[in-house]
Amino acid sequence: MKNVITRGQLHVLATAAALVLGVAGAESAQAIPAARGCPAAEIFATDNTAIITDPADSRLKTRLTRFDHEVRKVIHADSARPGSSTLLDGVFWSGDLRKATCERSREFDVNQVGRDGLHHIADVIAKQYHQESVLTFRCLPRTSPDTDAVEIQAPGVSRTRLHEALLADAEARDRLGGGSVTLDGRLILTAPLADLPVAQRFTAELGVDWNKAEVSYGDEEFVS
Repeated sequence: MKNVITRGQLHVLATAAALVLGVAGAESAQAIPAARGCPAAEIFATDNTAIITDPADSRLKTRLTRFDHEVRKVIHADSARPGSSTLLDGVFWSGDLRKATCERSREFDVNQVGRDGLHHIADVIAKQYHQESVLTFRCLPRTSPDTDAVEIQAPGVSRTRLHEALLADAEARDRLGGGSVTLDGRLILTAPLADLPVAQRFTAELGVDWNKAEVSYGDEEFVS
């Protein structure tokens, strides 16, 4: 994604083992495993290269249909198997602009792929579409030594609500960078394990019942 590089001073899309094992508190453990079933891996990407700060910008209405077809071809060419693709509305914080930015993107499920293959696919997408970074997430057992992040999904969150909450929460802006929602209002938020308490608090500010949130553990990487 053009607006997703690192968390903090740059833009982010789209959660320490000690936190997973209990330091985060009993409440965090009540979130349920992802009911939808976690694919082998996910790629979050866009072909947008503009910085959009107006939520009403007409460019945010694109469905990225051609981009969808082209990325599927890239995935297939690397001997991986493309799964479903989901259109997303992202809201991210720009440390340079000190403003929230908006972006249409897609989440691609990728199966039959390993860590190196996923990195290569994301690298091809980043270069082909002139992106500063492409986010990948590999679903793993939470006890895996490679697990360093979580993906939180929860219904009932609009892009407008995400935008307002991000502007109002300086810690979430700096630590998480932002997140995305599907067109039917499902939050998708990735966060490092070390920031799991921040992510949990932020989802509560969005009106999410943590007990109903779906959490997948895995390894995230920003490929540039």
